[in-house]
Amino acid sequence: MTAVCLRGAAQVLRPPEDGLPYLRHDRAAELTLEPGDVVLDDDRIAGFAARDADVTVDASGCAVLPGFVDCHTHLPFAGWRALEYERKVTGVPYAEIARAGGGIASSARALARAGDEQVLAQAQALARELLEHGATAFEGKTGYGLSRAGEARAARLGRALAARVAQPMAITGLFAHAVPPAMDADEWMDEAEALARECDIDALDIFVESIAFANEHLARLGAVARELGRPLRAHVEQLATHRSVPVALEWGARSVDHLSCLHPDDVAPLAAAECAAVLLPGAELLGGEHTPPARALADAGAIGVLATDLNPGTSPVASMPLIIGLAVRRYGWSVREALLAATLNAAWVLGWSNELGSLEVGKRADVLLLDGPAEHVPYRLGHNPVAIVFSAGEPVWVRPDQAWRLARR
Repeated sequence: MTAVCLRGAAQVLRPPEDGLPYLRHDRAAELTLEPGDVVLDDDRIAGFAARDADVTVDASGCAVLPGFVDCHTHLPFAGWRALEYERKVTGVPYAEIARAGGGIASSARALARAGDEQVLAQAQALARELLEHGATAFEGKTGYGLSRAGEARAARLGRALAARVAQPMAITGLFAHAVPPAMDADEWMDEAEALARECDIDALDIFVESIAFANEHLARLGAVARELGRPLRAHVEQLATHRSVPVALEWGARSVDHLSCLHPDDVAPLAAAECAAVLLPGAELLGGEHTPPARALADAGAIGVLATDLNPGTSPVASMPLIIGLAVRRYGWSVREALLAATLNAAWVLGWSNELGSLEVGKRADVLLLDGPAEHVPYRLGHNPVAIVFSAGEPVWVRPDQAWRLARR
């Protein structure tokens, strides 16, 4: 067993009370950022009073945070779509790109061409990039298979990736991501239902959009999720308003993601529900989407969450600090609101908030030491503030210029 003491931190981010599964955003100001110490013992958080340890970390001038939880990525995928990005930023709508064979169809072709090891090597490198930017747990999705066999392979590759990375990884079956050629949405939903029953996944997801699936398909998947006892998630209101949130709430969705075109009448019901509002500022900025009513959701008490949406088309971003910075700038959120959305609330989306997402005695020792105060995370946009990453109590990433902070007995 190894004991670690992070000593003399300028700030330690703590919840207002222990045992919270999530914290609604109108209570984010109750998070504390006070000076203190954090002790890790083996793979657990052991306390908040300095003591002798096998490893001492000089945390002076630094913030200590729980590891970020990235609850919405599209790993594993193959290749990139840089030329498509250039078309988007020069004014071509995503829907037009998708109808011309770009978008998800382009990534599906790349995945089909790539061998398993090629896909996993790219995904492992990106998981490492997530880790070095503080994401000590993350989610990945299927969705680029676009065939029964392709989606089953994507689920299998997701599990293979989870076995190779340092972080805990959840696998979501986004079988209803796009309609394959020569099929209609109803026909593909038959296949998606079969995949939901056959594949080793942790949750189910669907993309509701004019170029993908409709609210009736969301309800259909909700029934399957309820039958199988798996959480329901949904990409909704990304490119246009379809009033999908009431349908998702009716079927007990764990989260609704994107919400760039959320109808004003759906803000209050979503904020009152036990359903997270997962916002993806990387996709909004790089994908050319509208900005969701994030300030209104926070003020209404929603379970607000941030994630990278790491994918090759609309958000090729693997930095949670960058996402936090964008959220503070675009949404008018406070630092505490953004940190809450990247930690405890994000862990709740994956069903992991009893183990991850906050600094509490007994929780898994996934802990970040930043190179300065928490306020610098959004302020120094583009800078990686993560000095040391502890995963299950082990220092799995030490930024070279910060190695002096570690001292072994």
